Amino acid sequence: PVSARCLPPARRRRLILGASLRALATTTALVVLFYALPLDRRSNAWAVTQLVLGLAVVAGIVMWQVREIVRAEFPHIRAIQALSMAVPFYILTFAAAYFLIAGSAPTNFAQPLSRTDALYFTVTVLSTVGFGDITPKSEIARVVVDVVGRRVGDLVSESARLAGNGAPVPIFVKVAPDLTES
Repeated sequence: PVSARCLPPARRRRLILGASLRALATTTALVVLFYALPLDRRSNAWAVTQLVLGLAVVAGIVMWQVREIVRAEFPHIRAIQALSMAVPFYILTFAAAYFLIAGSAPTNFAQPLSRTDALYFTVTVLSTVGFGDITPKSEIARVVVDVVGRRVGDLVSESARLAGNGAPVPIFVKVAPDLTES
C-alpha cells in the first residue's frame, strides 16, 4: 500500500474528491431508498425480520469492504469509502425498523413516528444523546432500541478499533452513563 501523502498534491486531491463524491452519492442513494421503499407492512415480527436481514447485509458490506481495504492501493481512502457505505446503511436499517415498529402499534413509542422521526430517533440513540422526546414504550421497542441498537453499535465500534491499530475509533459518540438511575 502507498500512502496518499506521498502523491503529488493534484493526484491526492483527485483521489480525495473522488472518494468524497462516491461517499455523497452512496449516502444520497441510501436516503432516497429509505424514503422511497414501501415500508407499509407494519408488524413487530416484520420489523425484527427486516432488522436482522439489514444487519446481515451490513455485516456482508463490512466483510467485503475490509477485504477491499486490505487489497487497496490507498487503504485509508478505501476505508473512508467503506465507512460511507456501511454507517448510513446501518443507521437507515435501524430507522426503518423503528418506523415499522412504531407503525405496528401506537403504544410502541410515545408518539407516532414518520420516517424522518425514525431517522432522528436512530441518530439520537446511536449517539447516546437521547433527548427524551421520542421514547420506546412497548417491550419489543425497548429491546430493539436498547439491546440491539446500542449494543450492536458498541460492537461495530469495538470491531473497528480491533481491526485498526487498537486505537479507539470514534464511530459513535460515547457519554458517561446516567448513574442516578438504579
